[in-house]
Amino acid sequence: MAARIEHRAEFPHGVDEVFAAQTSEPALRARLAGIGGKSSALLDYTPTSDSVRFTLRQGVDADKLPSIVRTLHSGDLFVDRQENWTVATHAGTAMATVSGVPGEITVRTELSAEGGKTVLRANGEVKIRIPLVGGRLEEFVAGQITGLLEREAELSAQWLAHGR
Repeated sequence: MAARIEHRAEFPHGVDEVFAAQTSEPALRARLAGIGGKSSALLDYTPTSDSVRFTLRQGVDADKLPSIVRTLHSGDLFVDRQENWTVATHAGTAMATVSGVPGEITVRTELSAEGGKTVLRANGEVKIRIPLVGGRLEEFVAGQITGLLEREAELSAQWLAHGR
């Protein structure tokens, strides 16, 4: 079974501007700096004329992990997230892995113009293959990802508000 991820954010800017706030290298670096986290980094950034691909790493200190996670994983936790965005459709896919945890996180994100605003929608799921506790971990991780997406949307809004 998998836990669902659903997130929605609105921006009072055009789709192209929001796309840049979601995918440009300076915006990604600023977002990582704003979120912080152990060993956070932009590991790869590859733009082309019709797409953008990048890989982010975000870390969580072991002492900030819930006890159920600490019983299954010793040490700090790292999430590597690879995103692929298409310029023409303003849509992206993300695949993430969590160090030492068997499973995956997948998310599809779309930007669309609606009523003079740009709406970002992200939908996905978390699958963790650990007998007995996988479902609880999936719910925990899905909640953490939703919170992360909310924080990233706030930072993107700040980025846009400062005209970058």
